[in-house]
Amino acid sequence: MVDLQAGRVGRPHGLDGSFYVTDPRPRLLQTGTPVRLAGCARRIVRRAGLDARPILRLEGIEDRTAVEALRGEPLSVPLADAPSLPQGEWWEHELRGCAVLDGERAVGTVAALLELPSCEVLRVARPDGGELLVPLVKDAIRSVDVEAGRIDIDLAFLGQE
Repeated sequence: MVDLQAGRVGRPHGLDGSFYVTDPRPRLLQTGTPVRLAGCARRIVRRAGLDARPILRLEGIEDRTAVEALRGEPLSVPLADAPSLPQGEWWEHELRGCAVLDGERAVGTVAALLELPSCEVLRVARPDGGELLVPLVKDAIRSVDVEAGRIDIDLAFLGQE
């Protein structure tokens, strides 16, 4: 079963077991969503704050002391409970490992999907040991075929030839 990384438990907020989430993926952190934390399944019972700094309270975590004990622990959401993505969007695990090409020219392999403020970016590991950042925008990406494990990009648009 695949779990999607949703963030990490940050510092407590108040006395009721609420906490800030570090490295949040706001789309996954909605009230009612089941999450996994420290080997336990819990449900988000309250969400406040901003997408960049969400504040959560989870069922079964009732006070500040409990949050302190969990600080730094990863939060994940089972893929089956994640929201559906619109056409043309993918979860990181679907893209990681895909071959990246410019036409028939091999460019590298997707190492990660980074969520930056302006857009998502593929971090592509190059065969020579370097890396290339490719924004997920129409001008840079010609096509994505997850089932074939292939992403066709435009190196000229990226200033790479």
